[in-house]
Amino acid sequence: MVLLYSCKNPARDAAGRPIADSSLEKGRLLAVAYCGSCHLLPEPSLLNKKTWENGVLPAMRPRLALPKLQWQHIIDYYTGNAPDTMPGQRRPVAIRTTGLDIFSAEKPAGAHSTPVSSFVAIDTSRAKRQVLVGTMLPAALLRYDDSLGLVDSLPLGMKGGIVDLDIRKEDMIACDIGIINPNDSRLGTVFAIDATSSGKMRKTNTLFRELARPVQIVPVDINMDGREDYLVCEFGNLKGALSWMENEGDGKYVRHVLRSSPGAIRAYVRDYNHDGLPDIWVLFAQGEEGIFLFTNKGGGVFDQQEVLRFPPVYGSSYFELADFNQDGIPDILYTCGDNADYSQVLKPYHGVYIFINDGKNHFTQRYFFPINGCYKAMARDFDGDGDLDIATISFFADYVHQPEEGFVYLENKGSFQFQPYSLPAARWGRWITMNTGDLDGNGKDDILLGNFSVGPTPWKSAYNWKEGPLFLLLRNRSSRR
Repeated sequence: MVLLYSCKNPARDAAGRPIADSSLEKGRLLAVAYCGSCHLLPEPSLLNKKTWENGVLPAMRPRLALPKLQWQHIIDYYTGNAPDTMPGQRRPVAIRTTGLDIFSAEKPAGAHSTPVSSFVAIDTSRAKRQVLVGTMLPAALLRYDDSLGLVDSLPLGMKGGIVDLDIRKEDMIACDIGIINPNDSRLGTVFAIDATSSGKMRKTNTLFRELARPVQIVPVDINMDGREDYLVCEFGNLKGALSWMENEGDGKYVRHVLRSSPGAIRAYVRDYNHDGLPDIWVLFAQGEEGIFLFTNKGGGVFDQQEVLRFPPVYGSSYFELADFNQDGIPDILYTCGDNADYSQVLKPYHGVYIFINDGKNHFTQRYFFPINGCYKAMARDFDGDGDLDIATISFFADYVHQPEEGFVYLENKGSFQFQPYSLPAARWGRWITMNTGDLDGNGKDDILLGNFSVGPTPWKSAYNWKEGPLFLLLRNRSSRR
């Protein structure tokens, strides 16, 4: 007679100690009840054992008033079910580092010690097209001509720096983050800059003060009374908000909070239901990470719907509305990759996503391309063939093994197939911001990359970013219109 024994290997914590099944189950139920009440419940497989035990869970502990034994059950649930190490990326197509011939890389004239750019834009509102760059260390707004020569500089004398700019013909509305590192101080401001094409830039009136790390300002007449209001994304840290400032005339504004949660990072105003009222799409990238739709009902009243929801370890970083399947309905281009938190490990789910809209604002993932630490993606028809390509940057790339991840161009080949490219020049900087626009007026979008050469990263580049350019222009040389 042959005896067959079946034994299950016990779950183990980060130190290799076995964990009882009863503690795993109690921890799961507690995680559902407490962690899942604040945000989408993260699966243990999203991080490795050590990151859960030494990074994320200790950071979450002060927010949950649980007895020590119950908290230990939660620790056991996550560490007992998590992998020892994170799996690697699974790319459908390798990134080519040659063959991207439609772009030529150009640096601005002159050197810039410790380049720390916080905002870049191509200004096409004037007869003479120009490049605008917000900097930190020191805080300033710089203006370059279309040949990348510096023509004007506005010192701002602040601790933070410009992270968003609404560009108009005669003036600009600037958003100063205050202090860029995580904090809940209310040091952010929104102010106007006189920007006539002939004169020098100068700071004029301050519209709003004491904002919690504001990252975007959107002028819009929310209540349709003929006066320009402002939508403000305050990312904050533990505290933040999405608000609109109602213009009552004579320089007076009343604040209305649409959602009093941290993490508002990017907003778009679109009348999606064609009722004549401006609706709002917003990505929240802190705690309850997700894309929300605020439907304007009139009179300053909004309905709120979360159309996409992501685990809080994703590190949501950006999104755009773009019609990828050309059905006239906006789809969503989304990136995740913020790794400046309690889980600084390479994550295979970081990268670029496309979610297709069924016409009723139900979204289904149609495409994913993994990029470690992906920070932003912009959809444009760069090569002029009639479909949307994607330009992406990463601020937390695997600079040791895959420095080409810093900038990736995804050429649309049709049927949601994209060929990824990078450029040797992508290694010259650590790109935190990106924008597009037609700098030379040839009808084709160029790309600007902003170099933020300081900041923490576990993955050091062989290239010294501080010796790199303040920004990089990828001039579009495509032969197609």
